[in-house]
Amino acid sequence: MRVLILGGTGDAAKLAAKLSTIQGLEAITSLAGRTREPSIPLGDLRVGCFGGVAGLASYLRQMQIDLLIDATHPFASQISFNAADAATEVGIPRLMLIRPPWEKESGDRWIEVDSVEAAAASLQNQAQRVFLTVGRQELAAFAHCEKIWFLMRMIDPPTDDALVPPGRILCDRGPFTFNNERQILIHHNIDTIVSKNSGGDATKPKIMAARELGVKVVMINRPATPPGEQVTDVDGVLKWLKVKK
Repeated sequence: MRVLILGGTGDAAKLAAKLSTIQGLEAITSLAGRTREPSIPLGDLRVGCFGGVAGLASYLRQMQIDLLIDATHPFASQISFNAADAATEVGIPRLMLIRPPWEKESGDRWIEVDSVEAAAASLQNQAQRVFLTVGRQELAAFAHCEKIWFLMRMIDPPTDDALVPPGRILCDRGPFTFNNERQILIHHNIDTIVSKNSGGDATKPKIMAARELGVKVVMINRPATPPGEQVTDVDGVLKWLKVKK
């Protein structure tokens, strides 16, 4: 049985490692290729975009994929919808591995918005020093916020021609610790964090540190996902695979 994992998350890497130990099952992980030095999962690897629904469907047929597992980032909505359409076109089962979003807890000072643009708008006259953790591809939405200082954390630096708001670039990769995040907020005198609601443990410590220090969080809600079967963890995927085998 041949499985294609649409990856790019820690959960996808954990899944690939688990599947590499199962006899009679061959797993291929596909990465979009947007990160310069991605964490390489175990097993076979494919890097690069497919070229929309038609390209993904063609790949599924060419590689004789039996099952498609979408373990992409919760905000990579376009590839998820493409995966749904391609799996339907080819006629193979598809499963989404989606980790639960963070839930607001007592002490959290969240402002929930539905887009990066809305997050940028919410900062006007409300923030002075912002910890921006939405990734390098979203920086342009904040470039007009000239009166705000930003600490911008991302895996890779922005390109030379990118629109970047005023502040400092911090290139780093999770998982992060509570003490590290707390120190960043204190050292840079951060009054607001901007974050996508990615869920999971790798970047949650910044939310926990913000709660302790009373720092506001502009939380960007997740986009819609296509209909279909979903599980929240790797164990759920393994149970689904047992049924399909």
